Amino acid sequence: MTQPADADARRMVKPVICYPNDTLPKPDLALYALARDTAQKVEELLVPARDAACFRVPAGQFFRITSVDGPQVGDLNLWHANNLSERFYSGKSRALHGTHLTTGERMWSSFPYLRPMATLTTDTLGWYGIDPYGGSVHDVIGTRCDPYTGNLLAGTHYHHCCHSNLTRALADELGVSLAEAEPHVHDVLNVFMCTGFTRDTGQYFMKASPVRPGDYLEFFAEVDLLGALSACPGGDCSTEHSSDTAACYPLLVEVFEPAPGALGDWSGPAVNGYDRSHGK
Repeated sequence: MTQPADADARRMVKPVICYPNDTLPKPDLALYALARDTAQKVEELLVPARDAACFRVPAGQFFRITSVDGPQVGDLNLWHANNLSERFYSGKSRALHGTHLTTGERMWSSFPYLRPMATLTTDTLGWYGIDPYGGSVHDVIGTRCDPYTGNLLAGTHYHHCCHSNLTRALADELGVSLAEAEPHVHDVLNVFMCTGFTRDTGQYFMKASPVRPGDYLEFFAEVDLLGALSACPGGDCSTEHSSDTAACYPLLVEVFEPAPGALGDWSGPAVNGYDRSHGK
């Protein structure tokens, strides 16, 4: 179509941040750091390559996801351990913090709860920033590789994509069927994944993750958590995902418990205070 005479003027309108976040409740990172200094490891598990596993973290403890053996990205789901209807809300976390998360930012829960579930406390890839392509690390813009999109685009039935991995892991953890578990699987934090949007077409892209063995992302559990982590079949996501050809490696999950009293009078966040009347 022919563009209007004022097309350039319309394009040059300055953007406005949708959700200015300076009024968000700020995590007490200094307190968390002091508590972390006292913490002892109480649990660990190794998530196999091209598979997923569940773990639990009580409120007030820390958990760490570490790259081991080789560069690997992971897809992370979080639920409130006692209420699966409260789960990580990637879209709202993106709206509040941006397309990628790092130290001091939070994983927020779904409506009607909308409260911090976990706070990112240490990110060894925090140095990466935003690269010349617009890429960054730990994204909340992608969904998770899944068999439905694979079937739509390529007619495949690949069962070790992250969606299926998370579904199997949650079903095993809860002792329920795959059909019961699958609706609880949700959009993820793509741990270590390097992604962005192309400048010309606005398409979601991935590139080789800068993660190396020993790099980690650590979190403080604001509420009792049930987590599920998939070691993506794309490996470092440099060329493809949802296949058996990429080099893939395990991911290590560790849970740390602070010493008694190390958090002082800290208490977990209350659920959102909106009255839920919705105008009626």
